[in-house]
Amino acid sequence: MNAAMRRLLRLRAWLAPLGAHRRALTALLLIWVLAALRLFIDPSPRLPLLFNVTPSLPHHLVWLRQDGSALRRGDLVVYRFDGEAAADRPGLRGQPFFKVLRGLPGDVVTVSGLSVALNGEPVGMAKPRSFDGRALHPIAAGVIPPGHLYVQGTGPDSFDSRYRESGLVRADQVLGTAVVLF
Repeated sequence: MNAAMRRLLRLRAWLAPLGAHRRALTALLLIWVLAALRLFIDPSPRLPLLFNVTPSLPHHLVWLRQDGSALRRGDLVVYRFDGEAAADRPGLRGQPFFKVLRGLPGDVVTVSGLSVALNGEPVGMAKPRSFDGRALHPIAAGVIPPGHLYVQGTGPDSFDSRYRESGLVRADQVLGTAVVLF
């Protein structure tokens, strides 16, 4: 009998006294494994129901609409994160984010110090550091190129297009628009 089989038998012997609780423990373990797989292997949402656990938007539960309709300023868009920050925070890559669509191709982003404006209208201040102490930098000023979008949360601490580390969102990253449920 090999070592893996012995470990499996020991685990089974350890679980045996749990009786009725074994199914619940197995289900919990399965949920944790699936969550880890989703986080590190394929974070794409499989169900159209998404939960927001951050304070970047006041919405907690949204329905993902993937009807292919044209995006408009003010839409709540859901996209796969692919900003610079994913290089040193691999858990971010591909994670579904949802933010308000504020800027479209052709719009002008200006930056003065940490103040960011879109078409001359101030949209917020970029913070110099993230909540975990890492340096943050404002987005580069310029015209939003074709196929890109400027997105932003409603909270001052939202990690969004104000920051170079998040950046503009490519249109091919957009999964759809969100309909607020709660």
